[in-house]
Amino acid sequence: MSLSPVEGVALAEIESTGDGDPSGKGFTGRSPGQLVWSRLRRDRVAMVSGAVLVLFVVLALAAPLIERLYGVSPNEQAGDLLDATGMPLGYAGGVSFDHWFGLEPGLGRDIFIRMIYGVRTSLLIALGAALVTTTIGVVLGIVAGYLGGVVDSVIGWFTDVALAMPFLVFALAVVPTFSLRFYGPRDAVPTWFAVITLIVIFAAFGWTSTARLVRGQVVSLREREFVEAARASGAGLKHMLFRELLPNIWAPILVAFSLAVPSYVTGEAALSFLGVGLPESVPSFGRMIYRSIDYLQTDAAYVFFPGITIFALVLAFNLFGDALRDALDPKSSR
Repeated sequence: MSLSPVEGVALAEIESTGDGDPSGKGFTGRSPGQLVWSRLRRDRVAMVSGAVLVLFVVLALAAPLIERLYGVSPNEQAGDLLDATGMPLGYAGGVSFDHWFGLEPGLGRDIFIRMIYGVRTSLLIALGAALVTTTIGVVLGIVAGYLGGVVDSVIGWFTDVALAMPFLVFALAVVPTFSLRFYGPRDAVPTWFAVITLIVIFAAFGWTSTARLVRGQVVSLREREFVEAARASGAGLKHMLFRELLPNIWAPILVAFSLAVPSYVTGEAALSFLGVGLPESVPSFGRMIYRSIDYLQTDAAYVFFPGITIFALVLAFNLFGDALRDALDPKSSR
C-alpha cells in the first residue's frame, strides 16, 4: 500500500524519533502540523526570525495606538525644529525624547511614526499580494497538473507569456495609467486605490512561480495509488483536486508563500522609490529612502533607520522561510 506524502512525513518523523516502538510504550500520535512545530522549536534561527516577524506584525496592527501614545501623527510637520536650510536641529537628525528617530529634512515629519506606518503599509500590500498570487497559482497549477493535455498547454502558455513580460517596465507603464484612467492628473489618488493597484500588478506576475511549483508536485502525485484509489471510488474532480491532492502539497505552498512576502515588500519599496507606488503622503520605506538620497552626507540617520528596518523585515521573512522549508522536510539534517 502506498502512503500519501502527508502520511509519509508523519511516519518518517515517528521512525526518526523512535516513537514507533512495537511495544507501544512511549508512543505519541502527532499530526503533521505538530511535527513541523516541533522541528521549528528546535531551530534557533526560526524562533528568532519568527519573533522578529511577530514584533513587526504587532507594530503594524497597533500603529494607531502607538500614534496616540507617541503623540505625533505621521504627516505632522515640526517646522520650528528645523533650521533655515530645512535641516533638523539637534544631534543625529533631530533625535530627541519627543522624536526618537529624528525628523525628515525639509518637511519636519517624525521618522519613527512614519516607519511604524511604513511597516503597516508594506505588510498590508505584501500579505495581500501573496494571498492573491498564491491562490491563483495553486488553482491554476493543480488544474494544469491533474488534467494535463490541452488545459495544461493553455495554462503553460499563459505562464510563459507572464514570465516573458518585464515586470518593472510593465509596472512603470500601468500604475500611472490606472491612476489617470479613474482620476485626473491633478486629483489626489486615494490610498486604497493605490494599494489595490499594486496588489493587482503583483498578482499579474507573481502567480507563475507558484503555478509551476504546484503543477510539478501534482504531476508527480497524480499516478500514485491513493489517487488511483480515490478515482476508482468515483470521486469527482473537485474532490480529487482539493481533498486528495491539495492536502499533500501544502508544504511547498507554505514555503512559496513565506518567500513571496519579502519579495513583495521590496517590490513595493522599489516602485515607491521610483515614484509610481503609493502617494507621497502615505508612509513608505521606498519613498523615505528616495527622499534621503539628497541628505546622505548631511543627515545619514534619515536613510539609516528606514534602511535597516526594511532590511530586518526582509531578512526575517527569508530566514523564517528557509527554516520552514527545513521543518517541512523530514529528511532535513537540521
